[in-house]
Amino acid sequence: MAEARIIDGRPIAEQLQAQVAAEVAQLKAEHGLTPGLAVVLVGEDPASQIYVRSKGEKSLAAGMHSVTHRLPEQTTQEALLALVAELNADPAIHGILVQLPLPKHLDQGPVIAAIDPAKDVDGLTTINAGLLASGLPALTPCTPLGCMIMLRETLGSLSGLRAVVVGRSVLVGRPIAQLLLQADCTVTIAHSRTKDLPAVCREADILVAAAGQPQMVKADWIKAGATVIDVGINRVPFRDPVKAAAGKTKVVGDVDYKSAAKVAGAITPVPGGVGLMTVACLLKNTVTAAKRIHGIEG
Repeated sequence: MAEARIIDGRPIAEQLQAQVAAEVAQLKAEHGLTPGLAVVLVGEDPASQIYVRSKGEKSLAAGMHSVTHRLPEQTTQEALLALVAELNADPAIHGILVQLPLPKHLDQGPVIAAIDPAKDVDGLTTINAGLLASGLPALTPCTPLGCMIMLRETLGSLSGLRAVVVGRSVLVGRPIAQLLLQADCTVTIAHSRTKDLPAVCREADILVAAAGQPQMVKADWIKAGATVIDVGINRVPFRDPVKAAAGKTKVVGDVDYKSAAKVAGAITPVPGGVGLMTVACLLKNTVTAAKRIHGIEG
């Protein structure tokens, strides 16, 4: 069997970013409206620093108003909640993203709950989750939204396909299951407690791996010709003993890519797949939020 088609996230993300930039230009020209995104970063987590810098750069490149609030590691819960309240009230800000994870002394639940659902561009508030579950217009978590764009780009209509989502997190597993249902798929949510998980996965025309376990999904879990979306981002030591001894790591997904690519019909790589879509979808969500807040159709 031929090697799987690689679903390259870069051109799809670049196309979406170009569409967002065109929408921003139109909003400025026709309504005098500049969509505004505020990102809040607490502490010095290196990965978060990289993500936040990328979000700021790409939002500015799209012509948006972009603000980054960098708070010290010792920031109190009260100070963080006060900043969220300030951003909720700021008419120039249409999207608020609090970068996770927060430092351990902070409780992320009340912080997420404090975000105005109309500005919740990460789609994490219970109101947006409830709207999504009800099939109503909602701000959708960025990674699941990116997965769906990649699936439609690859397969066109998803109607009638069997989809299996491995993972039940509120960040990815549950929302992507809801989006697949809305696309008329027959959806199974599987997880670590699922009996005979490999057999369940082999039923899938679309297999979404979002369990957070490096290279858990093996080639014999995949139906021949299935489309595999790997959401996992895991750092693991190199097998090379010299690199491993030096503490060097590499990024792998939740799928054993090398073997899976020999069975699947199409597959996302890690890195270079779903991760590239997340920031582009954040920009898309911010434009969507700005339009809804101002009652603009389309």
